[in-house]
Amino acid sequence: MFLVAVQTWTSADEPTDAALMASILKRDAAALEALYDRYSRPIYSLVLRIAQDPPSTEEIVQDVFLLLWRNASQYQAERGPLEPWLFTLARNRALDFLRLKREKQRRREIPLDDALSPADIQNPHPERALDRARSAERVRAVLRTLPDLQRRAIELAFFDGMTHTEISAAMGEPLGTVKSWIRGGLLRLRESLGAALA
Repeated sequence: MFLVAVQTWTSADEPTDAALMASILKRDAAALEALYDRYSRPIYSLVLRIAQDPPSTEEIVQDVFLLLWRNASQYQAERGPLEPWLFTLARNRALDFLRLKREKQRRREIPLDDALSPADIQNPHPERALDRARSAERVRAVLRTLPDLQRRAIELAFFDGMTHTEISAAMGEPLGTVKSWIRGGLLRLRESLGAALA
């Protein structure tokens, strides 16, 4: 993934993390490769301890360095060394993975009867069930019309229960962008559903 080299580093002139980050800001892939070589093993160990899943761990490590490449401007050397920043990023990604895994597991374990309210079980109303099914299909239809990234942000927020900050980290996008995607998508949903009900 990080094989393109603009500049090569020799062991005699090992650059500092700050120097490598400055090079990454200039889109120097060799600097990213050097940081990957320097930190991928300890990051892998940390993520594996949290995620307990080697294939997913490899994916998370790749995500961490992809986020580093995309968001290099967010790192500020004057606020501290790169290593803790990278480890925090890796820890957050691993915890996101665990949260999603638990949520998927929880959804698989919910019996179908739990999806119905006690009132629906005692007094079944076919019309109410039909209305819910139609509403759900309208929501899905409107969601399909949204741009992919906006739809993904809304799905992570409402179906996976992630916070805006968690979505920002998971998608590698600025927090303000994620918030505006979700707000805009919800407005569009409200308008479309309101028009359909009118």
